[in-house]
Amino acid sequence: MNKIIERLKDTNWDKATNELHDQGHTTLKNMLTKEECDQLIQAYQADHTYRKTITMERYRFGLGEYKYFQYPLPDLITEIRESIYPFLAPIANQWMQVLHLDKSFPISHEELKKTCHENGQTKPTVLILKYGPGGFNTLHQDLYGEIYFPMQLVLFLNEPGKDYTGGEFVLTEQIPRAQSKANVLRPKRGDMLIFSTNFRPAKGSKGYYRVNMKHGVSPLHSGQRHTLGIIFHDALT
Repeated sequence: MNKIIERLKDTNWDKATNELHDQGHTTLKNMLTKEECDQLIQAYQADHTYRKTITMERYRFGLGEYKYFQYPLPDLITEIRESIYPFLAPIANQWMQVLHLDKSFPISHEELKKTCHENGQTKPTVLILKYGPGGFNTLHQDLYGEIYFPMQLVLFLNEPGKDYTGGEFVLTEQIPRAQSKANVLRPKRGDMLIFSTNFRPAKGSKGYYRVNMKHGVSPLHSGQRHTLGIIFHDALT
C-alpha cells in the first residue's frame, strides 16, 4: 500500500491539474501493478465484500454487471481513495470558485465522508464492473445524492487489445449552442483515469462557463473487461 502512496506522490500533479482544467480528465499511468489488478479481479466473486450487485440490462443501464463494495472497504481501495483525494480537493475548489458556485470541499476525505453521512448518504459508492462480449454502459453521471464530489476515477484492470477488444471509455461534453463532443479513451491495464463527475469549467470570452459531461463504455467486441470505479461521495441507498 505504501507503494500506491509513493506512486501518487511521484505524479506530475501540475500536468494532471492542467489537463483536468483544460479537458475534464487526465490519465495517470501504471498506478496499479499487474498483480494488484489480478487481485482485484479475483476478488470479484467474494461474497462478503459487496453490499449490492447490479445487472445493467435490468435497469437499461447497458449490458454487464457491477458490484458495490460495503464498508469497511478493502485496504488497497481505502488507501487509494484517501490518498488521492487531497490532491483533487484543491482542484475541485478552484472549479467552484471560477464558476461562482457557493460550494467548497474539505481537504481530507474523512471530512467529506462525514458530511455525506450527516446528510443521510452512508452507503459506499466504490464499485467493480465486469463486461463480456457485447457489454456496454450507457452515458450517465454518478451523483447519488445532494452531496457529491465533482471528480471521480476509474482503474483499468485488464489489458486492451489483449484481454478484450472494443470497450473504450467514452466522455461526452455538452458544448453550449452546439452538438455534444465525444472523447474516446483507451487506458492500459493499471492506468488511473480521473474525470469530471458531472461538469467542468471552461473559459470563454466572457469568463468561465459550465460544460456538462457524461461518461460510458462502448460495446466490447470480445474478451473480458474489469474496472474499479472510485467515487468519493457516498450514496443514500
